Amino acid sequence: MSDLTLAQLSMWSLYSAMAVLALALLGYTAYLAGLVPARSAARESARESAVAEDRELVGAGVGSGVAAGGVGMPSAPDAVASDGMPSASVGIPGAIGAVGGKAGAGDSAPSGRAIDIGVPVRARKAAGIGWSLTLLGTVLLTVAVLLRALEVHRAPLGNMFEFAISGSMVAMLAYVAWSFRRDLRWLGVFVVAPVLGTLMLAISVWYVDAAELMPSLKSYWLVIHVSIAVISTALFGIGAALSVLYLWQDRVETAGTRSFMNRLPGARQLEHLSYTVHIMAFPLWTFTVIVGAIWARQAWGSYWNWDPKEVWSFVIWVAYAAYLHARVTSGWRRQNATLIALAGFACLIINYTVVNFFFVGQHSYSGLGR
Repeated sequence: MSDLTLAQLSMWSLYSAMAVLALALLGYTAYLAGLVPARSAARESARESAVAEDRELVGAGVGSGVAAGGVGMPSAPDAVASDGMPSASVGIPGAIGAVGGKAGAGDSAPSGRAIDIGVPVRARKAAGIGWSLTLLGTVLLTVAVLLRALEVHRAPLGNMFEFAISGSMVAMLAYVAWSFRRDLRWLGVFVVAPVLGTLMLAISVWYVDAAELMPSLKSYWLVIHVSIAVISTALFGIGAALSVLYLWQDRVETAGTRSFMNRLPGARQLEHLSYTVHIMAFPLWTFTVIVGAIWARQAWGSYWNWDPKEVWSFVIWVAYAAYLHARVTSGWRRQNATLIALAGFACLIINYTVVNFFFVGQHSYSGLGR
C-alpha cells in the first residue's frame, strides 16, 4: 500500500472519528439536559422510599430510628443529604452511585456504575448512544493515528498536527478506560468537546504533509520524550476539565441554585478526582523535562539552552508543583489551589500554541514554516 493511499485512509478515518465524536457529544449533551427535569421527580421518589421504609420499621417494632410521634422522619441529622435528598441509609440503595461513586451494598448494578434514579428514559438512551459512539470514535481516531505512523514510517510525533491527533487519541483512550471502572457519562461533554476542538485545529490550521524529520529529531529519544509529553498533556487536559467542574459545582452548592450540576458528583468528589488525575500527570511531565534535558545534551551539547520551549516547559512544571504543594498545605483553600492548576494548564496551552507559532528556537518543529 502506497504512502499516498495510507495518507488518504488516515484522513478519512480522522474525519470519520470527528463526525462520530460530534454525534457522541450531542448524546452526552442530551443526557445532561435530561437531568434537569429529572431532579424533582428523583427527590419525590426518594422521599416516598424513605417514608415507606420508616413505616415498615415502625410496623416491625423498630422504633429507634423514628422520632417520637413522627412517623417517617429520619432519625439522625445525617440521614438527609446536603441537597435535601435522603441518603442511602434511609432506603435508597446505591444513592452514592447515582453521582458516579460506588454502588451501595443493596444495589443490583455493578460497583461504580450510576443508578439513574428519576432520569427520563430518553436521557438514559442518549447517554448510551453517546457512550457507544465514543467507543467507535475512539477506535477510528486510533486507526487514523496508526495509519499516519505507517505513512511517515516513524512515530507520529514530529510536528504539531501529529502531536495534536496523538494527544487527542490518548485523551479519549484514557476516558474510555476510566469509564469502564466507573460511570463517567456526566464527564463525556467535557472531554469530547475539547478533543473535537483540538482535532478541528489540527486539520484546519496545523496540518502538514508527511516529511522527513530534522536531523536532531532522528533519535530514539523522540519516542520516549514526546510520547510521555503527549500522555501527560492529555491527562492535564482531563484534570483541567475536572477542575473547572469542581469550581462550578462549588459555586452551585454554595449558592444553593438549581441546575443539572445537582445530579453530578459533589464538589468535594470532583476536586478529589481532579487531584488524582494531576497526581498521575505531574510525574510524567517531570520525566518529560528530565529526558528533554538529557536529549538536549546529546543533540546540542548542553542540558539547558534557555530555549523558549525549555523555559515554558519548566514554567509549567513549577505551576503544577505549586498546585500540588498548595493542595496539601494547611491554610490554602482548595479553590485557590485549583486556580493554580488551571494557570498551569493555561501555560501548557501557551507552550503548545503561542511558543510554537511565534518564538524561534531550537524546538521550532511545528512544520508550519513559521
